[in-house]
Amino acid sequence: MTLSAASLLPVNLTLGILLGVLALVAAAVAGLCHLSPDDPARRAREILIAGVRAAVQLAAVSLVITWAVTEVLGLLAFLVVMFSVAVRTAGRRITGNHTWWLTCVPIAAGVVPVVGSLLLTGLVPLKGIALIPVTGILIGGALTVTVQAGRRALDELEQRRGEVEAAMALGFSDRDARVEIARPSASDALLPGLDQTRTVGLVTLPGAFVGMLLGGAGPLMAGAVQLFVLVALMAVQSIAVAITVELVARHRLFRPTLG
Repeated sequence: MTLSAASLLPVNLTLGILLGVLALVAAAVAGLCHLSPDDPARRAREILIAGVRAAVQLAAVSLVITWAVTEVLGLLAFLVVMFSVAVRTAGRRITGNHTWWLTCVPIAAGVVPVVGSLLLTGLVPLKGIALIPVTGILIGGALTVTVQAGRRALDELEQRRGEVEAAMALGFSDRDARVEIARPSASDALLPGLDQTRTVGLVTLPGAFVGMLLGGAGPLMAGAVQLFVLVALMAVQSIAVAITVELVARHRLFRPTLG
């Protein structure tokens, strides 16, 4: 018997109510437990806004996805929007100054070679139905680690500024002194992806695997697709973290307080 997506999660009023309740619970916990660096209500507001934005954005995507998966122009436009939003989101999470746009470098450096190799080898055709989900997963992974690496690196440099100055006094260049302090903390951004890959099939069944099964694919093919996604993500995220650390170490990506 084949399990259908509709039977797994029916779209009805009950689903809408449950989503609303879960969003309120997340916001309430964040507010009551002060899970915010400054204003106690800030993270709660962000959770509610993120939930509403997700609903609106997914509704909009549902309206244009047919154009994006059937026309090359639509496909390119969709990919550009995905990349632009990722850069904007990552940049603004890391810094509030004009250097935010440089997050395009680690995201592109990780995603473009992997997607290009898939197209050149013919493993993924130049069709929206295949390229959009694969590229979206890779861009999302690069976005996540770029934010984590950038924030952790800059936080570490701010808290351990004296150690950077001490290293420079010992003869280290500015770049070398900063990278020695920033890199260990920034590299922790790779841990969630590593843990997901190490525990796949034992702790979690990721979306690509479940989606393939729901689409009628055999377990072997579904496993192969999921393995590719996980390995590709590790490559993309490693490149993104390495370049983010380099940008921070060379003082290209910084916060106003460090300028």
